[in-house]
Amino acid sequence: MTNTEESQIFDITTQLTMLGRNPDEQWGFVNSPLYKGSTVIHKTIDDLENHRGRFYYGTAGSPTIFILEEAWTQLTGAAGTVLSPSGLGAISLAFMSLTKAGDHILVCDSAYGPTRLLCNGLLRKYGVQTEYYDPLIGKNIGKLIKENTTVIFLESPGSGTMEIQDIPGIVSIAKKRSVKTILDNTWATPVFFDAHGCGVDISVEAGSKYLGGHSDLLLGLTSANRSCWPVLRTTYDAIAMLPGADDCLLALRGMRTLHLRLKEAEKKGLDLADWFRGRDEVEEVLHPAFKECPGHIYWVRDYKGSSGVFTVILKNKFTRTGLENMLEKMRIFQLGFSWGGYDSLLIPVNPSKYRTVVKWPHQGFTLRVQVGLEEISDLKRDLESGFQRLAAGDISKNSIRDHLVSVGLTEQT
Repeated sequence: MTNTEESQIFDITTQLTMLGRNPDEQWGFVNSPLYKGSTVIHKTIDDLENHRGRFYYGTAGSPTIFILEEAWTQLTGAAGTVLSPSGLGAISLAFMSLTKAGDHILVCDSAYGPTRLLCNGLLRKYGVQTEYYDPLIGKNIGKLIKENTTVIFLESPGSGTMEIQDIPGIVSIAKKRSVKTILDNTWATPVFFDAHGCGVDISVEAGSKYLGGHSDLLLGLTSANRSCWPVLRTTYDAIAMLPGADDCLLALRGMRTLHLRLKEAEKKGLDLADWFRGRDEVEEVLHPAFKECPGHIYWVRDYKGSSGVFTVILKNKFTRTGLENMLEKMRIFQLGFSWGGYDSLLIPVNPSKYRTVVKWPHQGFTLRVQVGLEEISDLKRDLESGFQRLAAGDISKNSIRDHLVSVGLTEQT
């Protein structure tokens, strides 16, 4: 069942089981078939020469790719969707569709690191000027818009720093000034935040994360509203940045359980984030569902839930040795980029390295937590052992001196 009007009368959980498949056209099989190939056979010279048919060559996609595009379009309420081999590819495609040499763009200071590299490198090379802004600026974004500003890029919550942006407020100003908006909606997914319903022109997502759900694919999704869809599709067709059909099939499989996995990640994430708040080693926990998280009021207003990624800031009294001793010997939590899979990850991040507008105020080590599907009591035990190793490695200059005094190797001064 793929009819938009029919599917939208149901709850999103039900929609996720229906979209992107049609057993009546699949010999009764419930899952969509896999189409792989480069060559497409045409019946006539006219068909061949004029690229007739939806799939005239492999770079135009395949039925498998098209099925996922259509499913995501219906899920997001967009006018159309194109797929890329990665989330960063989706972001690049959005920028390439809406910018040209001489343009000025506004990008939130909390954006995903590779997004900044793209803006500071490739876009600058092609004459696009990037200005970063405070992610909590809200409607005051209007003060930064210039005559040649064409795009405002949002990421909510911010990568690592977890600020929730006033998306409707920024979008309202952008529309008044004829500026397009792009949102990285990977953390919330369409399940927890309706990007196009809030007026965002182009929404991008790394399907590698929650849509795939099993850490076994790389995929980007770029959906656009009616005004931006033609230019997005034209740009996409010009560069043929399409993913493999196998990955699209995995994404369709992941779609069936997306809501269930997100709700489980939400439940475990809230439980674990609250547990971290009770630890003596922790200075602060940044989770959008907590009042102390920057932009929390916008999360309450605009979001339907929270996923399993949040940030923990340790007190400024631990050493690099202690941190390594903690993280490198975890039994469940692993060191690894990405998130949204079934396994729990725990990595150090340093926002002060890339923030250029708003100074990162914390001195202690910062950890990004990805909560997987393991038993919550096992995760807490793993972290308790890790915190013990962290404290054991706390050998600052003062602690070394105190230790030497205690064993009588030096006099106290």
